[in-house]
Amino acid sequence: MSKLPFRMTRRTFLQATAAGTALAAAGLAAGPRPAHAANVIKFGLIHPVTGFLQFSGTQCRYGALTAIEEINAAGGIKALDGATLEPVLGDAQSKAEVGAAEIEKFNEAGVAAIVGAYSSGISLATTQAAAKYGIPHVVDVGVNDKIVSRGLANTFRFGPGFGVITEAGVNGLIEINAAAGKPARTVVIVHENTTPFGSFMAELMKKGLEPAGFEVLDILPHPTPNKDFQNIALKIKEMNPDLIIPSHYYNENVLFLRTLQRQRIEPKAIYSVLGGASSQYRFVDEFPDAAQYVMDCNHWFDPRNPKAAALRAKTEAAGKSFSYEVFLAYTAVQFAADAMERAGSADRAAITEAMASSTWAGHFMPYGPTEMINGQNQGARPLITQVQGSAIEVVAPADYATAPAIFPRPA
Repeated sequence: MSKLPFRMTRRTFLQATAAGTALAAAGLAAGPRPAHAANVIKFGLIHPVTGFLQFSGTQCRYGALTAIEEINAAGGIKALDGATLEPVLGDAQSKAEVGAAEIEKFNEAGVAAIVGAYSSGISLATTQAAAKYGIPHVVDVGVNDKIVSRGLANTFRFGPGFGVITEAGVNGLIEINAAAGKPARTVVIVHENTTPFGSFMAELMKKGLEPAGFEVLDILPHPTPNKDFQNIALKIKEMNPDLIIPSHYYNENVLFLRTLQRQRIEPKAIYSVLGGASSQYRFVDEFPDAAQYVMDCNHWFDPRNPKAAALRAKTEAAGKSFSYEVFLAYTAVQFAADAMERAGSADRAAITEAMASSTWAGHFMPYGPTEMINGQNQGARPLITQVQGSAIEVVAPADYATAPAIFPRPA
């Protein structure tokens, strides 16, 4: 596929969609124009609400539906005479191919936009499928940078990818370690290798840490799902590293950290990068001892923003944990709704154009005004958190910190 300048790629895509013709050079084909009932805009939500990713997918769905509920309650899309968003739900069943098949159903239903699909593997499939029909697709959580580097003009990611997250994780760890007098030198990285994000994270962490004087003793992969971390724990115990850097989905992260606790493996720090549970209130509430002092470089909200506090209160009142899946899916829907407002249209091409030129700043993430380049929000970044007592504190960067890092952790 030829690589065209950003603006030309978007403009060509929009012209082709408006004309109802195929754009073979970009791998896109215009789908049927969405048909909407009066004052109703169909909005696709695709998440893995069954299968091994069920917890995170269900959390995403809750966040997305909460955003739709609030938008409708506040008067809907005002530029379209108060049109309400009607969610069309899809279950990827924790499988990329099922997620892609659900997009076919979304196109037949005439959705104007899509938000999803949590995991990188599923998001790679759903964005590709949506591109065939020119459906604007906002990725809520998927961090694989291939999602936005393939030239798909319909694809947008409001949050950061693993390249930005891993770089922030490396730099943050170097700074925290230096501020403490460099007590940590040796590292073991543990990561899932069933989906794309874990392997890429491990490789980037190694490349970033070794030039800074850290010695990576080993990189230990594991499948997802995984029911037993005993062998990995025994290997770590034998190597006795100063630092353990894990990266998993939620269930594996909980099991891994609890295994370390049971085996009395006590490194100077556990510093997750995209840890599935390491910055989750649910984990802190259920297993406070295993969670204590664990650090995580991950998606996080601006702790000073009252909108974030309000959503957390609503989420917990509904009996759910306020996790990154909730607030990333919530903001992804809001980003899409803002594009509809500015487009003044439910037309897919018009919404795509509005997303590409977005300067939306009405969110509660630590990103600043939105700036999309090739579908990626340029201001998106993670924060570094640490479990301290019953709270999850932001410890870096300094302009968002709510507490200093406890590093190394107490024996």
